[in-house]
Amino acid sequence: MKNTEYLRFIDKEVLSENWGRLTRYRLEYRRRDGSWQELSRESYDHGNAVTCLLFDPETKCVLLTRQFRLPVHLNGKDPFLIESPAGLLEGAHPEDRMRAELIEETGYEVSELEHLFDVHMSPGSVTECLSFYSGTYHLNNKVGDGGGVEHEGEDIEVMHVPLQKALGMIRTGEICDAKTILLLQNLALRDYASHDG
Repeated sequence: MKNTEYLRFIDKEVLSENWGRLTRYRLEYRRRDGSWQELSRESYDHGNAVTCLLFDPETKCVLLTRQFRLPVHLNGKDPFLIESPAGLLEGAHPEDRMRAELIEETGYEVSELEHLFDVHMSPGSVTECLSFYSGTYHLNNKVGDGGGVEHEGEDIEVMHVPLQKALGMIRTGEICDAKTILLLQNLALRDYASHDG
């Protein structure tokens, strides 16, 4: 823990360390008026991650997945979330990790990926920074069945969804995953810009 001109750490306590680490921090934060305020905050760290949206220019489809998500179930929502493929970095370079995740989850191998941006998805409580990529795929890029890794509890359905339908699924709530919405809207905006002259 490093003190700075706006932050002084008092204490920390690891509350849980299983898949990730949940830590409670006591700290002093320097407010904009120069006064110091003592705060207690919890932060969850399970590492950084990467996600990617692949688009097939021939079929105009995007490659998505559907899988069970316990936290969504606990929130009383449909837990079978439609998402862009993603995975934890676990020390790997984001692009390398994404290529491996694409094969594991979807069965597709691609040669070119473009880095788009890096986003903090839940900065109030989670340390994760997510790297976003895009790329092109074709049906003949399939090298395996996908579906994820069974011993990790993954049971992933692979979906080829027309881009315009996927955008409509955001409006209906069928797609409600933040990373996927960002990638779909980015693709739609880039497509719009390319046709706007």
